[in-house]
Order: sequence, then structure tokens, then C-alpha cells
Amino acid sequence: MLITFKSRASGDVIMLENNGEEMLSLFGKNPTDTKGIVTVEQLPGAISALKSATQADLATQREPANGDEQTETGNPVSLHQRTLPLLELLERSLKDNVPVTWGV
Repeated sequence: MLITFKSRASGDVIMLENNGEEMLSLFGKNPTDTKGIVTVEQLPGAISALKSATQADLATQREPANGDEQTETGNPVSLHQRTLPLLELLERSLKDNVPVTWGV
């Protein structure tokens, strides 16, 4: 299944269910809810939570050393890469003073 994050401030952000649920957990929403809202008042906290998680993820990443094997498809997608589109959506929504909704 997919989770779609929507806002009048920007285009939709669509994520696979497990990734979307991870994002919801990061900013304090119940990941098992099939739909919900991040109010304008909650946006700063959600943005801060995603930025903190991103910084923590970046701090744990390391560059591959010579001789490290990489998969044929390269490195897996990091949390930092997954949060970026949603973070941009949240920031634009805060700037335009509109909520963000999600649903399956």
C-alpha cells in the first residue's frame, strides 16, 4: 500500500506504507491511522523531528572504504533521502500556513 501526504502548498508526496509509517512515527503521529492531519500548529514540531532524525542518520553514515563491497544497485536509500521530499512539503505548508493531510 501507499501513503500519500497532501497539502495545498505543494504537490503530493507518495511513499510506500512502511516508509510513510516511519515518517509518521518520527513526528509523533500514530502510524496505524489510515488518515490524519498535521495542523499548522504541529508543523514546526514535525519539521524539527524530521530534521533531528535526518541529522542523526547522517551522523551514522560513513563513506565506503577501499575494498568495501557495494551491491549492484549501490547503497540503500537512507533516511535522509527519504525525509527530504516530505520535509520540503512540511516547510512549504508552514510558509503558506496550511495543514498537511495523509491517507492510504
